[in-house]
Amino acid sequence: MNFFTSLLFLSFISTLSLVDSQTLPQNEVWALTSFKEAIYEDPNLALSNWNMLESDLCNWFGVTCTISGDHVVKLNISGSSLKGFLARELGQITYLQELILHGNNLIGTIPKELCMLKSLQVLDLGMNHLSGPIPTEIGNLTLLVNINLQSNGLTGRLPPELGNLRYLQELWLDSNRLQGPIPASGTYSFASTMHGMYVSRENATGLCRSPQLKLADFSYNFLVGSIPKCLEYLPRLSFQGNCLQSNDPKQRPSTQCGGASPAKSQPVASNEYHQIADHARKHHGASEPTWLLALEIVAGTMVGSLFLVAALATVQRCNNKSSIIIPWKKSSSLKDHTAVYIDPDMLKDVRRYSRQELEEACEDFSNIIGSSPDSVVYKGTMKGGPEIAVISLCIKEESWTGYLELYFQREVAELAKLDHENTGKLLGYCRESNPFSRMLVFDYASNGTLHEHLHCYEEGCQFSWTRRMKIVIGIARGLKYLHTEVEPPFTISELNSSAVYLTEEFSPKLVDFESWKTILERSEKNSGTISSQGAVCVLPNSLEARHLDTNGNVHAFGVLLLEIISGRLPHCKEKGYLVDWAKDYLEKPEVMSHLVNPELKNFRQDDLKVICEVIALCINPDTAVRPSMRELYSMLESRIDTTVSVDLKSTSSLAWAELALLS
Repeated sequence: MNFFTSLLFLSFISTLSLVDSQTLPQNEVWALTSFKEAIYEDPNLALSNWNMLESDLCNWFGVTCTISGDHVVKLNISGSSLKGFLARELGQITYLQELILHGNNLIGTIPKELCMLKSLQVLDLGMNHLSGPIPTEIGNLTLLVNINLQSNGLTGRLPPELGNLRYLQELWLDSNRLQGPIPASGTYSFASTMHGMYVSRENATGLCRSPQLKLADFSYNFLVGSIPKCLEYLPRLSFQGNCLQSNDPKQRPSTQCGGASPAKSQPVASNEYHQIADHARKHHGASEPTWLLALEIVAGTMVGSLFLVAALATVQRCNNKSSIIIPWKKSSSLKDHTAVYIDPDMLKDVRRYSRQELEEACEDFSNIIGSSPDSVVYKGTMKGGPEIAVISLCIKEESWTGYLELYFQREVAELAKLDHENTGKLLGYCRESNPFSRMLVFDYASNGTLHEHLHCYEEGCQFSWTRRMKIVIGIARGLKYLHTEVEPPFTISELNSSAVYLTEEFSPKLVDFESWKTILERSEKNSGTISSQGAVCVLPNSLEARHLDTNGNVHAFGVLLLEIISGRLPHCKEKGYLVDWAKDYLEKPEVMSHLVNPELKNFRQDDLKVICEVIALCINPDTAVRPSMRELYSMLESRIDTTVSVDLKSTSSLAWAELALLS
């Protein structure tokens, strides 16, 4: 009995230590973990120490608590390239004074639940990719001093409720798609004040009711009407780039203002947030023996602690599985308590296919031409239309959340904007719930992937040098378009030979099939990776940790060039990494030819020098000196001649026919 009692006592002490170390209210803990759940890419590992096993959440990066550690008062994670959504649970951090998420890649809308933060003084969501309207409930945040929503994609009208913010001093709304008039009017008399005028508060509306407003920027939107007199003290630059009735030449031309303004969309309705109720402990009577009473208290505490741990584990598991509602499936469960903004106009210009259409085109989905743990690729032919490649995402309906749905819409919209001879053409998408389907429909490239041709081990299937050079220049041209002619720049998430598809004329087309991998793996907790099988070597998912940015694409392009000229995989179990092997040859002209696939009997030494020079620039460990794809394309296109006449001098009669066809 003594041993058992001692064991219970030790467990009791350890449990108390665990419980006492967590001083934040449950709703604030829930809010922070929900915020992390809504972030699906964290390239700089800003949230790496956001671990529920960490006893003190106030030590998490970007989190500032009160001196006593009982409430979160500041969340500042700016410039961290976070990609994800704003979780509405942030509105549960009751004492939050500053919410600063400036300079990330957040998408979706501004949840109206943020307007429950009555203590908020600074709201900085600038330099993200947020969309939808500014919530009218923002007028409830009466202590706000600074609002920064600049450089997003916000639409709709400016809410007149901004005039309720009597302490507002700075308002940054520039570089959005806001429309309508600036809400500000009133009776004015020009007396001596800090702004050079006096506004009669009794008759003032909108921003004219904000007496402490010192700085405001409304530039580069689609605002109409005139500049309110009560805001004339602001610099004229604060209103440029709009559709205001002004003689200012810096307003938008009428051609931009006369068309349809960005549509105003409404957020999806949501279920009310359910808070977890605190359970009161019952006291035992004093008539029992002291030792028995102590034992019962310890045992009861252990049971309660186990219940608490189990409850927290269940909540965390539910959060990991699905922390928001499925838009087409209503639920009142605790795990499905978050709504996200679904933009009905985002895909209005993209064709939507029915599952039945695609099923018929792809022969009942039997014509599989590729697969991975994350997707299956089918080939099909539309009735009276083109050949198509259909990518079906592999994810269960119960794992598909509203965040994923918005991400799906956004990716489809971005892919649909791409229009270049060296990028895959998205024809449309399929979105159905019965049976659950999420598919992308691309124009089919009849010659398969570059990977299949480079690592073909059958006789006579190797590309000539000239064809490889044409493909290299085509890939570079496509990347130049994605990096410099698309705004914001578009990157291929896993740029390798499997991401390059070839047309009937062997023209390369870049297709980003792998952009879903990170988020789908995170949702499914799938540990599988995509690999390509060769005779001896296996290509692992070595680029998974690479940041999805233009600089990363440049490095991957250099590795791809090595793969194209050598015919070797980027990584082999037996031979190691291709880049490590190539470093001994890249800058030595006398041994540079060792990089070329031995099967290629004819290649131009001048071309090889250019290719090696480009590769060395791309894989330079100092990312600051890596050139842009515009510069690399210029080097390749101007210094490599792919005309037939140049190669006839050094080409065998057997290869002459292929060169003639290439011309």
